[in-house]
Amino acid sequence: MDHARIRERPSDERPRERLMARGPAALSDAELVALLLRTGTGGSSALDVAHDLIERFGGVAGLLAASVSEVAAVRGVGPAKGAELAAVVELARRSLAQEARACDALASPQAVRDYLRLSLAARPHEVFVGLYLDSQNRLLAADELFRGTLAQTSVYPREVVKAALARNAAAMIFAHNHPSGVAEPSRADELLTQALKQALALVDIRTLDHFVVAGGRLTSFAERGLL
Repeated sequence: MDHARIRERPSDERPRERLMARGPAALSDAELVALLLRTGTGGSSALDVAHDLIERFGGVAGLLAASVSEVAAVRGVGPAKGAELAAVVELARRSLAQEARACDALASPQAVRDYLRLSLAARPHEVFVGLYLDSQNRLLAADELFRGTLAQTSVYPREVVKAALARNAAAMIFAHNHPSGVAEPSRADELLTQALKQALALVDIRTLDHFVVAGGRLTSFAERGLL
C-alpha cells in the first residue's frame, strides 16, 4: 500500500480538493472517512487509516455502527477522532429523524426507512424499536424497547402499550434487525406483530408497519400483507 501522506499527493488526488472540485459524491468511502480523520500516524496517511477502519469493521455500515471505544482502539484513530466519527453518525441519525417528523410516514416513507437502516443495519445483537406517530402519521419519538441475544429478543405487548400511551401516540411502527443478514420475517415475527397489533387496538392505537432490517435490506410487513 502506498503510504504517502495525503498532503504529498497531487492536488487532484487529495480528498479535500476533489470534494471541492467535484462534490462529496465523487469521493470513495475511504476518502470521506479520511477527511474526518484529517491526519494519519507514523508511516500511515489518514487515507491508509481510513482503509484499515473500513476493512476492520466490514464496510461503512459496520464502521458507523461501531462504538466509540472500538473505533478509538484502532491505531491512528484514538479517542478524539473516534468521538468525531461518532458525532457525525449521530448527526446523520438526527437529521433523518427530523425529516421523518416533518412528513407523513406512510405518504413519504423513505426517511423512516433510511433512519432504520442507519440505526439497526449493523447492530451485532437483535434490537427491537418502536416509532411513535401522531394522528397525522408524523414521528413523535423513537425508542429502543428491547435488546436481545444474537438469536432472539423478548418483547412484551403490555410494556409496548404502556410506552405508546405515555408518548400519546396515535399509531406505531415497529422494527427489529436480523444480525444473521436475512431480512425475511420469521413465523415468530409474524405472531409477535399480530399480538402487538391486537394489544394496541384495545387502546385505539394503530399499527402501521413492522420492518425487518438486515444489512442494507429492509422488509415491510405491510407490503407483504402480514398486518
